Parts: sequence; C-alpha cells; structure tokens
Amino acid sequence: MTAPSSPSSLHYPWGSTLPGLGQTQEVADGVYWLRMGLPFALDHINLWLLRDQMPDPRDPTQMRQGWTVVDCGIDSPATREAWSQVFEQALQGLPILRVLVTHMHPDHMGLAHWLCAQWQAPLWINTTEYQSALLACSGASNFGGDKTQAFFAAHGWTSEQDMAQVRDRVGYYTGMVPSVPEAFHRLMEGQTVRIGQRQWRCISGYGHSPEHIALHAQEDGLLISGDMLLPSISTNVSVYSQEPDSNALQWFLDSLARMKHISDDCLVLPSHGRPFKGAQARIAEYEEHHRERLADLLQACTDRSRCAHELLPVLFKRELNLHQTTFAMGEAIAHLNALWHAGLVHRQLDADGIYRFQSSGTPMAA
Repeated sequence: MTAPSSPSSLHYPWGSTLPGLGQTQEVADGVYWLRMGLPFALDHINLWLLRDQMPDPRDPTQMRQGWTVVDCGIDSPATREAWSQVFEQALQGLPILRVLVTHMHPDHMGLAHWLCAQWQAPLWINTTEYQSALLACSGASNFGGDKTQAFFAAHGWTSEQDMAQVRDRVGYYTGMVPSVPEAFHRLMEGQTVRIGQRQWRCISGYGHSPEHIALHAQEDGLLISGDMLLPSISTNVSVYSQEPDSNALQWFLDSLARMKHISDDCLVLPSHGRPFKGAQARIAEYEEHHRERLADLLQACTDRSRCAHELLPVLFKRELNLHQTTFAMGEAIAHLNALWHAGLVHRQLDADGIYRFQSSGTPMAA
C-alpha cells in the first residue's frame, strides 16, 4: 500500500540526487549509499557501506581496516556485476570485514552467501531471521507452494489459474536466495554494535518480517531503518500461511511506537526511497494510514460478512498483477486479523472453507 505523504513533513538532504546502480554516494562520514536493481515494480534497494575496523583473526592485537556491508541485494548476474564495480571502485583497496543483514527477505539476504564467501567475512543477523531464511531456502516459505495456495484459497482467492501460479512460486525465494552462510553472528534487541568509530544500537521490529533489525547511532543522528520506516511507500505488513492467526499489524504498530525516541533531526537511511529527516512525522503518517485502512475495512464488514479477497478493492485502488496480489492478500489478512484480535469483527469459517469477517458492532477507538 502507498501511504499518504506530506512533502513538507520530510526533508531530503540530497534532494532527488541518486547514486547510479553499483556506484556510491557518501551520506555521512564513512557511510556510503549504494543502490542495486530489483526486477519488480519496486525497482531498487538501498544498501549501505560503512567504514570499519575489526581485530585481525590471525593477530587479535592488530586491527584490520575495511568495511561493513548492510544488506546485499538479490542473487542475480546484474547484482553481482554491480557489486564487482563496487569492489573495484569504492572499497579504496580495503576488504569487506562483515556482512550485516537487517532481515531475511530476498532483496536483503540474497547475495549474503556470495559476499561472505568472496571476502571470508562473517554474517551478522538476528537468529529468527537467519532460521527463517534457512527454512525458506528449504522450500518452506510463504512466497508460494501448496500451503500458500491453500491459505490464500481459505481467504477467498480461489481462481484456479491464479492458484496454479501461486503453487508454482514454490521456488520464488530460492531463485533469489539460493543459499545462506553456514554460520552467523547473532544480533539482538538492545545490543550495541561498534562499526568503525560509531556505536549502533539494534532495534527489533516485528510485523514486516520475523524480527527485523534496524540500527540507530543516536550520538551521530543516524538510523539505518531497513524496511521498517520508508519515506514514500508503506512497509508491507502481511499474514501468511506459516503463522495464519498472527497479529502482524499490531506488532508493527507497536514496533513503531518503540521508535518514538528517534529525533526528527536524525538522518534516516531506508531500504527503499531517499534518505530523509522527519522520522516522527513519518511514523505519525504510518499510524494514521493504518487507522484509516482499518476503519475502511470495518465499515465494509458492517452490512455483511466478507473475505479478504473481496476486500482487496477497499485497500488497493489500482489494478494488481499476480505478484502484487500475493502481497496485497497478506496485507488484507493482516488488517482483518488486527480487527479480529481487537474484538471489532467476528471471524467465521463458512461451509465453503472460506474465512469471512463481519463487524461485531463494537466501535473502533479514536
């Protein structure tokens, strides 16, 4: 979903300037912005290259100078070529010392295995995200296959042609993340990671992925927000087959509430879109956006019970292709589950095997 944005509420220090694919742009001392292409409507991901130093494993009394990479891009020939350009042109003759991944989604995790192997660099990631990536690489993902098809069908998406394509997407994740490194270094909520001369505090976020890690260098006014806070589109918050009754939207909103300490002067480095200032203004926009969507769904469920698939036009005013519909279904179910967990709607499994939701008559809190 596209969240409403107020141009006056966010400040973009670099205006519309973007680094070319495979090129770098310095956004803070020792912090470089990269963009890699994606084969979707959302056609890019931002990655971050941070100057770093770490003890030499062969002589821990000596410090190795180099770089920490934050997120990786998908595994594709084009992304590997773009990274090869970065190796040649941007690393200043220094090695990559570690690969830090905010979460397990393909555009973030895809090339971690390759980067780690190329540079003999350790992977740093949250445990839940790492294990979820392992499961997805084994074929147990939410992106396609029989279980995903059955889950969508139970929420009203029953077109035989579409369902055949959803089943065929069983290899969607492994097509972009063929493997993950065999070992990792754990990131946890509240942990401080020293990268170069900065201290970055890990902030766990829920709802978008199992346990997304953002990095906040408060003293330096920097936030690597990953997908938890984006300037011009809303973060995808979905419910899928592996956790069908989850309250992902409420978890996401609770995660945003735990970011209320971040200053509006902080430079936010998002995974998509341009670096910006105005974190609290953007969080407020997110919260209002989801309140409005919940109210719209509650109203639509007042006169009769409805399933997620027939409610897609309430949330999405544009035509959706199959790839977009898979995400849209996850979002619709997340919003309906939030209303259900709050007692604002009843959920019933009807005789045709489809879950339908109807207002309970309880008014939504302002």
